[in-house]
Amino acid sequence: MEFQFLGTSSGTPSRSRNVSGLALHSPTSKGWVLVDCGEGTQHQILRTHLTLHGLQAIFITHMHGDHCYGLPGLLASAGMGNRTAPLAIVGPPPLWRLLQAVMETSELALPFALDFIAIDDLPGHAAFCDFDVRATALSHRMPSWAYTFTERDVERRLDPERLRAAGVPRGEAWGRLQRGEDVVMQDGRLVRPVDVLQTPRRPRRIVVGGDNDRPELLLDEARQADVLVHEATYTEAIRLKVGPGPQHSSALMVGRMAQEAGLLHLVLTHFSPRYQERPGPGQPGIGDVEAEARSVYEGGLFMARDFDRYVLDKQYVLERLPSEERRRSDVASALQPT
Repeated sequence: MEFQFLGTSSGTPSRSRNVSGLALHSPTSKGWVLVDCGEGTQHQILRTHLTLHGLQAIFITHMHGDHCYGLPGLLASAGMGNRTAPLAIVGPPPLWRLLQAVMETSELALPFALDFIAIDDLPGHAAFCDFDVRATALSHRMPSWAYTFTERDVERRLDPERLRAAGVPRGEAWGRLQRGEDVVMQDGRLVRPVDVLQTPRRPRRIVVGGDNDRPELLLDEARQADVLVHEATYTEAIRLKVGPGPQHSSALMVGRMAQEAGLLHLVLTHFSPRYQERPGPGQPGIGDVEAEARSVYEGGLFMARDFDRYVLDKQYVLERLPSEERRRSDVASALQPT
């Protein structure tokens, strides 16, 4: 499974970070899904290998603008790019009213159908782009959710010891069993794939949260997940200084929950623009957010950056793969005067 950040800033974009957007790739198809679509997301997509023709579903966590204002423009561009395949959109019920109002007032006629699913109507497990998807309600100034993505099709391999025990000769019969076909042996015995396949591995699972000031609401999901992507808008000191109004999490809060859950990998995102990559004297930096999370969380911790790609392999190990766009951005930042 692979995902790529298209925006990692909170509220407003900065020179190095756009507002929220995350692309999640299917492990068994060429399609992908999008979680949140802040303003400018379609511009970010142009700097990746993603295409709007390959986009199969969009999931919106909540209705704040930094998570959904980019959606009308993205849909319009997909239409102008001659997309014809239907597109599923999952989100809060007001999202459909917003899209209808934009399409009506701007006379936007799309050449493809929109299949809107209100998050309240999402089944416990719904299938999108080879993922099983479920939603978990969070705590924010307005209704907000997290989405859990679980791979649907886990490959199974032939077990040589079981094949030998069943007396199945190497060759055509092995191929048929691997394809899921039954095989009748010369002595009349029926050998079924389930008899000679290895025990399947556990499906990989990634949770992507929206804005949330109660990380413990995701404790059960985190216990079953391999990766949690969660906001860490503030450090704890800044969160207390700002007050409870914004209803965001600090790195300390998320880290404590992840540690309690025994989570393998935590990816923090949605950082306040006050936190800089290269802070000046006395300025808060992303390093402060990271240090706070590391003080309470012992698992694999990552600080999200725009365009970075992550791969969760079949051994449940998460690796960050900087994109070419990120390499160019790092070089440009290094050349800027301090």
